Amino acid sequence: MMMASTSLFCSTHFIPTPTITRSTPSLHTFASYTPHKPCKRGFPLPAVASVPYQPINFDYLKEEFSGHGVTFEGVGENCIAKMELKNGSIVTMMLPSGLITSYKAPMWHGGKVELLHTTVSEGEDGDALIQGGVSLNFKFQTDDGELSWSPTNWVIHKIHGNAEESIQVELTNRTSDGKIGLKYIVTLEEDSLNSELEISNKKSLPLQMTGSILSHLTVSSPEATYAIGLEGSSYCSKPLFDSEFMLKSSQRNNEEIYEEMVEEMDNYKQLSEKLSLVYTDAPRNFTVIDRGRRNSVSVGRKGFDEMYLFSPGSRVEIYSKYSYICVGQAAILKPIKLSPEDLWKCGQYIHNPNLDA
Repeated sequence: MMMASTSLFCSTHFIPTPTITRSTPSLHTFASYTPHKPCKRGFPLPAVASVPYQPINFDYLKEEFSGHGVTFEGVGENCIAKMELKNGSIVTMMLPSGLITSYKAPMWHGGKVELLHTTVSEGEDGDALIQGGVSLNFKFQTDDGELSWSPTNWVIHKIHGNAEESIQVELTNRTSDGKIGLKYIVTLEEDSLNSELEISNKKSLPLQMTGSILSHLTVSSPEATYAIGLEGSSYCSKPLFDSEFMLKSSQRNNEEIYEEMVEEMDNYKQLSEKLSLVYTDAPRNFTVIDRGRRNSVSVGRKGFDEMYLFSPGSRVEIYSKYSYICVGQAAILKPIKLSPEDLWKCGQYIHNPNLDA
């Protein structure tokens, strides 16, 4: 497993402070969220974004897959899968969307800190709109233009592990003809959350894939947040990444957009400015430090050549809906190409270096 070196960020100079998340009776299952624009009436049962999903057989999930440190809770036509280790690490994931809404990580002082940023607001149809967290945002196309497909409806295939060491949930998805198959493997370890994909092309034509594994990391404010280790990388500015699950700031998009590649000159990059950047040769691992919460997170990737970095800028209220940054392991500028019978693997790793004193 590929992880960043964390020796610089395990000292008590970056002592994390636990955050307290508040819940409401109607939305208690989402573990961590930021309420937005309270409504005069209660939300209907939550749905993720606006993607139509097939109903889940909740009783089957409980009977077939409960155990191994995983529990299930039905919420309307959705299901919450909760992965919990004995050391206190907890991940919640929504099905069938596959959206990871919460990752609570234990700290050396005995508390827990929420590392992901998820919000709940009212959608256009009156349903609860859930955005943020860790999401998969991919589009597949064939060279002849006859196929354009995005995987949305994930099904649990296997669960491995135990609550003492690690838990692995394997989800699957495929096209109606079965020619494009995906495995989404979510692994919770004592000090990390790993999201890995295996993509197979059984079609007779080459396949192109664009998109990202997109993570919203919660911070005290973008102004107090720094990306460490990107110096010397090449990047360009691109419009905001298009995703059902990505939070979009209400501020005007006045950031400069430029297509030419620029070299990153700052190894301690403050994320106070509004930015939407694609790095083409960033390190496989880098670290995000939040000086406001005195916390750090290491982010790693495999397979992808590009890394997406977004900040809503510093003109936001601290600890608010827009107190987050986005990191995406991506294929945006250059699609991933899969020849017939190819199998391609990729992944993202969120590492908590604050477990030990």
